[in-house]
Amino acid sequence: MKTLFLECNMGAAGDMLMAALLELLADKEAFLKKLNNIGLEGVKVKAEPSQKCGIMGTHISVLVGTAEAEETSIDVDITNHEHDDHHHDHDHSHHHHDHDQDHHHDHHHNLTGMKDIEMILSKLNISDKVKKDALGVYNLIADAESRAHGRSVDEVHFHEVGNLDAVADIVGVSLLMEELAPERVTASPVHVGSGFVRCSHGVLPVPAPATAYILLDIPSYGGKIRGELCTPTGAALLKHFVKEFGPMPLMKTKQIGYGMGKKDFEAANCVRAFLGESDGDSHGSK
Repeated sequence: MKTLFLECNMGAAGDMLMAALLELLADKEAFLKKLNNIGLEGVKVKAEPSQKCGIMGTHISVLVGTAEAEETSIDVDITNHEHDDHHHDHDHSHHHHDHDQDHHHDHHHNLTGMKDIEMILSKLNISDKVKKDALGVYNLIADAESRAHGRSVDEVHFHEVGNLDAVADIVGVSLLMEELAPERVTASPVHVGSGFVRCSHGVLPVPAPATAYILLDIPSYGGKIRGELCTPTGAALLKHFVKEFGPMPLMKTKQIGYGMGKKDFEAANCVRAFLGESDGDSHGSK
């Protein structure tokens, strides 16, 4: 059966997963054109070659308005309006945006709840399956953020600009999964990194609280690499799409994709995607 294996030895982030899966397509430009025409106003996704430890792959960046947006935890606020940004300095951050910069639709101080996410997704030119998958990923993130903050899901809101970046990553991966149509999706245990990450709440341990909640029941580990290797968006995408976690299954690989992060480490900072055929025997667990 058609099998996809995701190697997460350097964690996972939305942009890295999208880049790795994009490399598996025969016509990458056609996909990017399709993604950039689904109706996400003011958002443009770009792919460019990237090299890590001498290995070539693809790096994805997302432009929101006139600036690059940073993949955050996601930017979260609670309805008591304390304006805690939950804005992490990610080792996999592929974007940066200036919060003082006026984006052309002037939404960067607005907050977006799950109902707004549903509305955004409902208006996009994507299939019902992709909408359902994207919403499922968002539900995982919202649930984890609500648990981390001790609030109900209805009280969790995402900052608009950081959120539009996440929508692009989440919808992009969902679209790629639809196009690749694997019958079996497996992944390695997830490397989360170690140390601490700074956000407006203060200094938090790695994995960040929301990421840790999302990764419940998923094999994960730390290590000597200092920094946040797995983001909440990456963790939620894995939890939604991956059915087995464990060693790479016995498979005949046909294609390999490298999705590169921004930071440089001693090890190649990438997600590898292997697409091929397997007999369907389960070697992992979830």
